[in-house]
Amino acid sequence: MTGVRKRGGLAAVVAALVVACAPVPSGAPDVGGASAVPPRPADAVELTAPPSSASAAVPSCDATASLRPQGPLPAAGQMPAGSTMERIVRNGRLRVGVDQNTYLMGFRNPFSGQLEGFDVDMAREVARALFGDPEKIQFKVLTSEQRIPALEEGSVDIVVRTMTVNCERWQKVNFSTVYYQAGQRVLVPSSSDATGIESLGGKKVCATRGSSSLVNVANAPSRPIAVEVPNWTDCLVMLQQGQVDAISTDDTILAGFAAQDPYTKIVGPQFTAEPYGMAVPKASEDFVRFVNALLERLRVDGTWAQVHRRWLGEPPAPPVAKYRD
Repeated sequence: MTGVRKRGGLAAVVAALVVACAPVPSGAPDVGGASAVPPRPADAVELTAPPSSASAAVPSCDATASLRPQGPLPAAGQMPAGSTMERIVRNGRLRVGVDQNTYLMGFRNPFSGQLEGFDVDMAREVARALFGDPEKIQFKVLTSEQRIPALEEGSVDIVVRTMTVNCERWQKVNFSTVYYQAGQRVLVPSSSDATGIESLGGKKVCATRGSSSLVNVANAPSRPIAVEVPNWTDCLVMLQQGQVDAISTDDTILAGFAAQDPYTKIVGPQFTAEPYGMAVPKASEDFVRFVNALLERLRVDGTWAQVHRRWLGEPPAPPVAKYRD
């Protein structure tokens, strides 16, 4: 992603992650003999057809348009009676679905054990608006596939996890306005001559189950072989072991991989637009409007830019809010 860079204060974290994830040098002896085959991550599957959701008929919509805020934000701890926000405050914690495997966006610091990243900080701002305290939060680590079920079953109040807004997902959950604009690209080994998704026909390209990235890979005109896995770190392991030829997903996620592994590179232009929204249960329209009022404030008061600068480098203008009502 243009503008994404490693932060000096995170050098030690990057170093630790590189040790854990860096490829074995080509001159290293084979473990277990020349015939040893590295084990595949659990549940890795090569698709023979696009995911079922890719072919489902979905009404067209402006997926980036959300629900308009209704007045200014209430004071922290003083939510409207009977509202979703009052229920959350009464429960004492905001329950948030996040990632722990995407460096820079949502990852677990190997030294502190704490969840960190752009998405994590944005989730903390929602807790701050509700309680006046960003620590009044309970994180639930989710895979891409688990995001919508967690909202539908009520195990989380909100998901802030590199989640692209689209018309299919709007049928099941509600989204905030766009809080980050990403785009899908390709990550390959530094030695690869691939130039983008168009040059990966017949090659194995990894993405996570339940992600829009997987659908985009499976439907790419160049006809790569889509390989689905539970977590993005599974993709990185498979790339390092030579079990896939590339990873394709949002440039934010790929930038984290490139920061972890100096033997990789991001190639090609963005071939999709991936606008991120915060997702909430379908019935919680009042909470969507609350979150949108908060996002308006974060754009104006400089908080969004501050969080972006901390994790992703010098910020562009934040995404402009769009509303459907």
